[in-house]
Amino acid sequence: MDTLATPQLIDRFGRKVDYLRISITDRCDFRCVYCMAEEMTFLSRAQVLTLEEIYTIAEAFAELGVKKIRITGGEPLVRKGAIELLEKIGKISTLKELVLTTNGSKLTQMSQSLKQANVKRLNISLDTLDADKFKAITRTGDLAQVLAGIDAAKAEKFERIKINAVILKNRNHAEVCDLVQFAIDKEIDISFIEEMPLGVVAGHNRAEAYYSSALIKADLEQRFALLASITKTGGPSEYFNVIGTQTRVGFISPHSANFCGTCNRVRLTVEGRLLLCLGNEHSVDLKQVIRANPGDMAYLKQVIINSMQIKPEKHEFNLNEQPVILRYMNATGG
Repeated sequence: MDTLATPQLIDRFGRKVDYLRISITDRCDFRCVYCMAEEMTFLSRAQVLTLEEIYTIAEAFAELGVKKIRITGGEPLVRKGAIELLEKIGKISTLKELVLTTNGSKLTQMSQSLKQANVKRLNISLDTLDADKFKAITRTGDLAQVLAGIDAAKAEKFERIKINAVILKNRNHAEVCDLVQFAIDKEIDISFIEEMPLGVVAGHNRAEAYYSSALIKADLEQRFALLASITKTGGPSEYFNVIGTQTRVGFISPHSANFCGTCNRVRLTVEGRLLLCLGNEHSVDLKQVIRANPGDMAYLKQVIINSMQIKPEKHEFNLNEQPVILRYMNATGG
């Protein structure tokens, strides 16, 4: 068989990488407590990849067998030119799926453009249905604006829309059933996420705020019948069908159910670092590579291939210690 016709990215543990998450900005119009500090210093324009550089790297990964690309931020839709970038990536012929993670604040204006750009699925962050709690968690967000954005996205008939909810004990853990009922009523999916300890956030004790996926599932089973699903979306969620509905409930459990053994993804930060693991600092500076070797796609692809050899086996998150990873989630790509 001609291996050049079927390129693959394989790490030293035999895992095939076919999913790339790209952060196109560290900026966001929210300041979620689990994601960043209230007073943030964002990267300068010179520090971040240009949209052209992001596209070049996306193209290189697609030529190396990546089939799914997720665009993230910060909030990706606050970056000028985001729609044009999505349109270009959406035209890469070998790509099976272009997806977007957003806080929902721009969806009333941009849902139609996203659909036209060939975005297949949306993940929308929504941690609470209480307007006051929403303001407290996001610090700057407007719940009504996000709910209107979800409705606007539904009207465009994306292949899938999913809510992502980070659950914190004594903050929003009592709302998990209400959030699932909301998803059922909207005929969309929902995933519950255990908080990931990235960056030091003043006044926020992650060990005290931890609420496990098992506890969430037990809460849900008091009200809903859940049946394990065989469906996979290429990410880390373990899915359950809510019997009698169109809705799936997913659990992303970096602490209680380590999913590293099947990891198929890497992340490109907005400053051009190729992160081989969310919970480790193993990385390659692709910004330096493309700026020192403009137009040399073969060299860029070889660097990416070589980087697979430093992808670690797993992360080691510990809620009772200060984070080893000092970068915030907004700088990593949510």
